[in-house]
Amino acid sequence: MNELLLIVSVVFIYGVVLLAYQLFGKAGLYAVSAVATVFANIEVLIRINAFGMVQTLGNVLFASTFLVTDILSECEGKRAANKAVYIGLFATLFFLGLSASWLCFVPSSDDTLLPSFRAIFTATPRIVCASLIVYAVSQIFDVWLYHKWWAFTEKKFGDKKRFLWLRNNGSTLVSQLINSLLFTVLAFVGTCDFGTLMSIFGSGYVIFVFTSLLDTPILYLARRHKTRQELLNKR
Repeated sequence: MNELLLIVSVVFIYGVVLLAYQLFGKAGLYAVSAVATVFANIEVLIRINAFGMVQTLGNVLFASTFLVTDILSECEGKRAANKAVYIGLFATLFFLGLSASWLCFVPSSDDTLLPSFRAIFTATPRIVCASLIVYAVSQIFDVWLYHKWWAFTEKKFGDKKRFLWLRNNGSTLVSQLINSLLFTVLAFVGTCDFGTLMSIFGSGYVIFVFTSLLDTPILYLARRHKTRQELLNKR
């Protein structure tokens, strides 16, 4: 059941990313980036067994933010991609401050939910702080490397549009390796044994490899949509 749900999650989340771009352009992707970074910081607290590995949820949502920046890099430019990163960072900081404030309120005598909120959000600051650092490092690096690959292939082959799959996967797979390693160390060292840490790191990166390969067709569809829009605007 977990395996099926993860596959459905990939299809659903990537479909939403593409739909957001088709309906709302850059603004839609900025919204997805903000929502995904916040929700992933909550979802990552849940550990499951799937595909024979212990893993945390949130990996697919985090992966979608890399798809967002790659679409923006390809279709809207480097500045737009970096703006999505900054929006994600702002959303994470806002969520961190807001969720911390919830725990400061004195509940009424008939409240039954605050203990559950405390159980979730007292663990969240470390997760969110780790996510904040990792998100900033890996996403900024991803945008930088994407355009480095683009400049290399364009100079080598004299074609700006070729090798989209290379700059997509060549940047995302390296960035996701940095992401998985840093997040595992910062978020879970001291809370899990070494075997569990290695399982979380390994499973997280395996999922990121899988989702990176799957997001390439979405990127081609997004670029095709952008080309069509440009042709329509010229008419």
